[in-house]
Amino acid sequence: MSPMNIVCFGFGQVAKNFILKLKKNKVFFKLTTTSREESKNKKFENIKYESFQFTETSFDKNFISKLEEADHVLLSIAPQNGNDIVINKFKDYFKSKKIKWITYLSATSVYGNHNGEWVDENSETKPTSSNGIERLKAEKDWMELASKFDLPLQIFRLSGIYSNQYNILTRLKSGEAKIINKENHFFSRIHVEDIANILLKSLKCFKKKEIYNISDDKPASAEDVAIHGSKLLGIDKPKDIEIDEIKSEMLKNFYKDSKKVSNKKMKEFFSFQLKYPTYVEGLNYIFNNNI
Repeated sequence: MSPMNIVCFGFGQVAKNFILKLKKNKVFFKLTTTSREESKNKKFENIKYESFQFTETSFDKNFISKLEEADHVLLSIAPQNGNDIVINKFKDYFKSKKIKWITYLSATSVYGNHNGEWVDENSETKPTSSNGIERLKAEKDWMELASKFDLPLQIFRLSGIYSNQYNILTRLKSGEAKIINKENHFFSRIHVEDIANILLKSLKCFKKKEIYNISDDKPASAEDVAIHGSKLLGIDKPKDIEIDEIKSEMLKNFYKDSKKVSNKKMKEFFSFQLKYPTYVEGLNYIFNNNI
């Protein structure tokens, strides 16, 4: 049986968890990734792979042959200065009929502010942040390319990602966690392992040019999550601060948007059950396993 030839544009926490799922499920694959660092052979969890340098201004020409061999492509590089650098540099190489599966990882920031109301894949996209604006443009560019070349593309709009390593518990322990005093602020989350599980499921359950919200079942305020985390750790919750006291522009932008992200389409199409249906199960698991 021939191996799956996977190219990961970017190799962050989502891509790494996806690759670990493939390994755990005994999927036979060859892995190629891109990185801002110089090209080299690497190893991750005993998985050998080739990593090629790719930035907004240049790329290793040896990467081309690997892309031409690819049959599965995961896109997780964020837009740079308003443009998707993968499309800018490599769009003509996606004409290949070898490619069976392309997944672009976008974000629910494309919806913008909906004043705490529910949004689904048919809701109006009216991003307020530069991240949301650039992500929405990249989605449209990929959809146009998919139509032009008849590509097997799906788009995953990811909610706020947390993991066993990066979560409210680690921020509470370090004293970095803050609670902003803002009413009716709802935010949706997803554990990185659930993203990896859905990516795995989508290898066999796939429909081209579809968009899915990837989110858990319970949108909640940042305060609710911090309170639960504080109770687990047996500490006082962080003191409330006013939004004007925030120095980080990224955090200020986060509090501009309030919405509850529906995952109904995701669960119905993929017949999927979340391992961590809400932040409660996710944080409880992390705490109880001393991660």
